[in-house]
Amino acid sequence: MWHSPAIYERAADHMRLFVKRDLDGFFGLFIDNLVQLLLIVFLCSSFCGMNGDYAWLIYKRILPGAAVSILIGNVFYAWQAHRLARRLGRDDVTALPYGINTPSLLVYVYFVIKPTFDQTGDAVLAWKMGLLACLGSGIIEFAGAFVAESVRRHTPRAALLSTLAGIAIGFISMLFALQIWAQPLIAMVPLGIVLIALFSGIRFPLGLPGGLVAIIAGTMLAWVLPEAWTAKTMSLAAPVGLAAPTWSGGDLLSVFDLPKAQWLGFMSVIIPMGLFNVVGSLQNIESAEAAGDSYSTRSSLAVNGIGTILAAGFGSCFPTTIYIGHPGWKAMGAKAGYSTLNGLVITAICLTGALTTVNSVVPIEAGIAIVLWIGVIITAQAFQATPREHAPAVAIGLFPAIAAWGVVIAVGAASVAGGTTLQSLLAGNPQQGLSGFPLHGLLVMDRGYIFTCMILAAVTAFLIDRRFYTAAVWMVIAGLLTLVGLMHAYSLTGNNIDYLLAFNRPPAGAISYRAYEIVLAYIATAIVFVLIGRYARGRTVAFDHA
Repeated sequence: MWHSPAIYERAADHMRLFVKRDLDGFFGLFIDNLVQLLLIVFLCSSFCGMNGDYAWLIYKRILPGAAVSILIGNVFYAWQAHRLARRLGRDDVTALPYGINTPSLLVYVYFVIKPTFDQTGDAVLAWKMGLLACLGSGIIEFAGAFVAESVRRHTPRAALLSTLAGIAIGFISMLFALQIWAQPLIAMVPLGIVLIALFSGIRFPLGLPGGLVAIIAGTMLAWVLPEAWTAKTMSLAAPVGLAAPTWSGGDLLSVFDLPKAQWLGFMSVIIPMGLFNVVGSLQNIESAEAAGDSYSTRSSLAVNGIGTILAAGFGSCFPTTIYIGHPGWKAMGAKAGYSTLNGLVITAICLTGALTTVNSVVPIEAGIAIVLWIGVIITAQAFQATPREHAPAVAIGLFPAIAAWGVVIAVGAASVAGGTTLQSLLAGNPQQGLSGFPLHGLLVMDRGYIFTCMILAAVTAFLIDRRFYTAAVWMVIAGLLTLVGLMHAYSLTGNNIDYLLAFNRPPAGAISYRAYEIVLAYIATAIVFVLIGRYARGRTVAFDHA
């Protein structure tokens, strides 16, 4: 579509580098990124030996490396938003949110870094294995940029958005809702402020952004009522000192000098997570388009992959990704400035060692209401931005993600309980239940849940549209992904659940499930769809979805 030069000029004037509502977006994105940084410090120091004499691995390598990737990505996506605004003559474009990938963070800690440290007692080697995992993810993400648009064109919107909704419910909204009700004296008032600002549309005095008011209120409550903040000591922690990014390519490449058996097995973790990151980012781009901002799939995913590769090169073990939540930030009125500001502030915190100070001053509970609201908006968008008749497809796509959240809860509970493990429960009875839910079924739904969510929703949407042959093709794809181990197959050792790829042997003593019966079930269902398609050809329909 052609636009006059005058429109471009007005858009360039109106799309300023920073607007007031960018503060709301910044606090939401900043809190999310801050949580990831705090998780890195806690998990790596508690379980991976990076404490005491080895704390430098976190503060001198991992955090500065993360800063490089976060800054580059945030600045790029802000520039991308300005570019789109100029091209379309608009002043309401919102940048794609970006930061550290939470699922990859947890998976790489528990299934790459921690196992290496447990086996060798070498924190430096564990860090190097983490670099390998991060590099592998980045390469897959970058390569995926060149095929993802084709996948997007052939996938119903309901399939892409329902997966995000499931993740939003389980891993965003529920997680932060639990924290709010666990610390109500600090977190409930900020929640009320966020709901007032973002649902009622009431403006606060002096035009202050609701997110900023919520952060201030929560911080004041935490300091006035310190006894209510049981998770913190409220003591000021001094920064650990300046740390410039350091090129760590040599440390990364030294991994390949080790015996192949020592690092090749981790491909069973790296490959699935890299593919999941591609699909997840693709879904987030689709979510942005549904909200009105259509970005290039190839360039968005390519920079996403480059950011992760640079993170590994400069010492971070953790991939970055296009975040879930664009509709929420857009609804806040944030544009491009929130992304740039987030990159600058996170970089300053990582390079100055101020993370411990920020953590001791501003309680996480003061800002989690903003992230909770974003999860709600994502879930609502999945139903609002898809055709009305595809609502059941969105709903059915929620279940695998909710099952994955249930697995996280089960693993966490079993890990701290002591004595009984998930493996011992499953060994006694394959249909052993957890509060009435079959444990085996929970694990099967969890493995590759992003793919399962998308496929179930896509099949349902195609059946609603009476495209039986296309639905059959998607069922065959599900069977192939299951056959190679990217869906449903698992190995269970104690409380550790791992992917069981076709080329990978399960650990000695583990409970393993290849999911061949699920492969056959998918193929049988595909045959049923084909037969029904032939039967229904030329016949009138029994009812109309409208």
